[in-house]
Amino acid sequence: MKAYLDLCQRIVDEGTWVENDRTGKRCLTIINADLEYNVAANEFPLVTTRKSFWKAAIAELLGYIRGINNAAEFKALGTPTWMANANDNEAWLNNPHRTGENDMGRVYGVQGRAWQKPDGGTVDQLRKIVDDLSNGIDDRGEILSFYNPGEFHLGCLRPCMHTHTFSLLDGILYLTSSQRSCDVPLGQNFNQIQVFTFLALMAQITGNKAGRAYHKIVNAHIYEDQLALMRDVQLKREPYAAPKLHINPDIKTLEDLETWVTLDDFEVSGYQYHEPIAYPFSV
Repeated sequence: MKAYLDLCQRIVDEGTWVENDRTGKRCLTIINADLEYNVAANEFPLVTTRKSFWKAAIAELLGYIRGINNAAEFKALGTPTWMANANDNEAWLNNPHRTGENDMGRVYGVQGRAWQKPDGGTVDQLRKIVDDLSNGIDDRGEILSFYNPGEFHLGCLRPCMHTHTFSLLDGILYLTSSQRSCDVPLGQNFNQIQVFTFLALMAQITGNKAGRAYHKIVNAHIYEDQLALMRDVQLKREPYAAPKLHINPDIKTLEDLETWVTLDDFEVSGYQYHEPIAYPFSV
């Protein structure tokens, strides 16, 4: 929690104003931020200086794991976060590759589960990683990448959190997650939950112990219409202790995550928080 608040304060104190063409808004921006989450000790990095809707973040992660490309399916899982990008993004609405309402195109989990090959086949990156880690293998290439420049035109949004690298060392599983861009008041709240939960889940289904998750952000920013709420409200609040995340121990395989797992299989205990803050969302 302190690392998150330190990042927010650093942006407020040291940030540079940058115009953002996609949203038409200015962002207060810094370059390079590194965060670390202790998954082994189950120190769940849930923001406590405002109420965080953690279930939506985990639902989105489940959608990525399943390779979903439809915003309505994400909503059915428990997160409406893709509805705006799929249906209100003017550039995507005018894209001839969009197949209809709620279509997201070839973004995030689609790339992770079905990266297209030149010969017409696909690569299931996540399946390869799970198989290797389940057999105690780390070939220094246990990498899940959503970043496919050759298919940016086939999706509604380039990935922000674009690469997850797993490392296995003496039975302990680590995760390094790389992010090109982060809306810190809103996106980071989701992203750190997902990085933590992804490592916890992967350790559980591959039979390894979870270690630490390392989260690198290149461009961390606060939008102009979010700044006053961050500076004058959230950063004035005292954080509470980190809560705990409890995952159903019956989740044992990737197939479980692909089929029957729901938000009911996740629980958070010891979560104290301040009042919600309605930060503006930029499409």
